Amino acid sequence: MEGHSLKSRAIVFAVCAGAIAFILALFATSNDRPDADSAARALIAAIVCAVLCWAAAERALAQYAGALDQAIARMTRAAQGDLESAVPSAVSLCVPELADSMQRLFGRLHETLGNVQRMAMYDPVTALPNRTHFRQTAEALLADREAAAPAALFFIDLDRFKSVNDTLGHATGDMLLGMVANRLRAVGDRFAHDGAHGAPLIGRLAGDEFTMLFADLADPADAERIGRAILSALADPFDLPEREVRIGASIGIASRPDHGASLPALMRAADAAMYRAKEQGRGRAERYSTTLAAEIADRAQLERDLRHAMEREQFTMVFQPQLDARDGRVVGAEALLRWNHPAGLKLPASFIQRAEESGLIVEIGEWVVGSVAATIARWAALGVQQRMAVNISRREIDNVQFFHRLRAALHGAGAPAALLELEITEQLAMHCSDAVLDAIAALRADGASIAIDDFGTGYSNLARLRELPIDRVKLDRSLTEKVAGSAEARTIAQAVINLVHGLNCEVVGEGIESSAQADVLRVIGCDVLQGYALAAPMDEAAFLAWLRLPRAAAPLSRALGR
Repeated sequence: MEGHSLKSRAIVFAVCAGAIAFILALFATSNDRPDADSAARALIAAIVCAVLCWAAAERALAQYAGALDQAIARMTRAAQGDLESAVPSAVSLCVPELADSMQRLFGRLHETLGNVQRMAMYDPVTALPNRTHFRQTAEALLADREAAAPAALFFIDLDRFKSVNDTLGHATGDMLLGMVANRLRAVGDRFAHDGAHGAPLIGRLAGDEFTMLFADLADPADAERIGRAILSALADPFDLPEREVRIGASIGIASRPDHGASLPALMRAADAAMYRAKEQGRGRAERYSTTLAAEIADRAQLERDLRHAMEREQFTMVFQPQLDARDGRVVGAEALLRWNHPAGLKLPASFIQRAEESGLIVEIGEWVVGSVAATIARWAALGVQQRMAVNISRREIDNVQFFHRLRAALHGAGAPAALLELEITEQLAMHCSDAVLDAIAALRADGASIAIDDFGTGYSNLARLRELPIDRVKLDRSLTEKVAGSAEARTIAQAVINLVHGLNCEVVGEGIESSAQADVLRVIGCDVLQGYALAAPMDEAAFLAWLRLPRAAAPLSRALGR
């Protein structure tokens, strides 16, 4: 009967029952001599039996259909989210196998949805609320309290977690994050158990960033005490399977209502305070303050001004000559960025850091690339043979595409690479990637020269320095500023100059502020000099005119005006 409906089965059952009743009645009433009369009586009995069987089957079908209707209705409610209600008793009575299957299905769905919710709302590594759950819960906690009710938000950033992740692996890093979470819970429990504060809400926002909200803070002054407790807990060593590690943390603290009443306002304030803690040396807790707020506003305004400067083409290049220490010839010029701000000319020191933080250094770098290529092309057309030195920023040294774009811009402008010199600071040069070194080597193969800038401020690996494709080394002004008056300073400077000469590189002394400095550096072997005592930075037209002056080819004493 597989494939047939229940109703058709009931009909077959009634017909079969009637047929059997007909046969039995016929044999019972015919006395072994069936006739029409006995057949009629047997037929009546068969019809009655069939009708009764059909009625019984119809009643069973009605009960079965009702149970199925209730099962369908229950499944519909389950699809709408109701997994708690019991399976209807009619289903359990009429179709127990179906009822049992439904109950198991609802149980598994409930368990699965619970797991999904936990994954969506809790961090799987630390079992703390994730960013979404923390924000929702924190907003609800703050909304339940008066706007003036004191609360404190702690933004916690681990200081040396990345090094642990990089050296010991992500599995060990996850284990460490779990230990950090446990220590934060312990700090929260300690302050909650003293009776003065409610239990804090702790969350992991992302990576090595954690938050802790005390929505019930009896005394706002306790925020600093809690901050110190967190620092102390995270400063202790962590005993990992491979070794013991120390990480520490930087903490930003924002208080309600002083620093905002809403969670977004508190998080912005705590985040800013945390970055201030990192700037101040890490391993400390900083409260948000009006001074910090003013600095943030200034940085935001500076970023807006920088964007306007790009749109209004307010940047320009100036050039400071570099002179041969032996005869005063101009051998090059360092290209320096200037900002023609409406309030006055701004030097890079006043805006480069913010440009790097905001990412605007990329756009500024693109402008510099185009400007350098166009300027070198103009100089080459005028017969200028002096090289142009260009500083490479931290963001650019990490981006191999910058060097590819510079090379392409030189080719596109028809600018000879031989007139270009790239200046890379000592510290950045020590950490160049192989891809960046290959890109620099390609520019050098085209004719460009490479200089190490600010030499003497870092901790150079001499073997690494020997491997770098460099032509010149610029001494930091800290090595040259006292050579005229200090024998010790002269000895150190001369030793460094000899070291650089041993690497077959020229030495450039920058920051020359007096003729005495220039004379001493020339005597102890410096090859090229640069500084305000020789010439101040000037725009392109002034520099080209300065090149044509007789003093540009005179001995150094005349170039210095003596």
